[in-house]
Amino acid sequence: MMVGMGPSAAPAAGYEAHLAAGRQLYAGTRIGRPGRARSYWLVIAVMRALRLRWRVDVEGAENVAPGAAVLVGNHVSALDPVVLVIGTWWRVTAFTKLEVFQGRGAAFFRLMGQIPLRRGDATATDWAIGMAGLALADGGMVGLYPEGTRSPDPTKLHRLHGRVLLPVLQGSPDVPVHAVTTRYTRRPRRRTLVQVRVSPPLPVDPRTMSGDEIVAVLRDTLLALGGQTYVDRSARDAKADPGAA
Repeated sequence: MMVGMGPSAAPAAGYEAHLAAGRQLYAGTRIGRPGRARSYWLVIAVMRALRLRWRVDVEGAENVAPGAAVLVGNHVSALDPVVLVIGTWWRVTAFTKLEVFQGRGAAFFRLMGQIPLRRGDATATDWAIGMAGLALADGGMVGLYPEGTRSPDPTKLHRLHGRVLLPVLQGSPDVPVHAVTTRYTRRPRRRTLVQVRVSPPLPVDPRTMSGDEIVAVLRDTLLALGGQTYVDRSARDAKADPGAA
């Protein structure tokens, strides 16, 4: 059984075996086929109709070469991964909290092939990181939002967590890493303007840099790209106690 193994072992062991381990880990919850959902492109085609309500402008898409990539984003809306893919036609597999696979929108996340993650569970985290490694090995893109939850204030970038971010980068050290920022401007009686900005490949090398150094590069790039201000506090804590310093 593969559950609990180190993340680097997943690609060698094979997708179907790793998927079977995930279905055992999440017994009772339908998780689909993360990273390989056959329905992905159909869902994206349908979702592009949302552009009737959104004007999505993507700046810097040319910075991303075809093939595998890790996209590290700020997190101001649940729609962040959606607007990225409907604006680019990229295949992006993102980590998604397990609760959404158990709620009313569960079918959407299965059809999109997103990776379920039970927060606070080390075994589930290892499995999800392994699944991300398989998506990258397939030449896909993996989306990471290291603030951990949506920012309660879209003008602020909160502390980045390396618990998932760093093992994904360490497991695929040659894959390019890009920062992605998303900003929403609601305009009365007009389509919401969504501005997505994508950086060139970042100078991060998990073989020679410490985790703190990698996180610092990502933080500083997100701030410069998105125009937010930094808060050295987790987004989850900020939501729980917005009045605290």
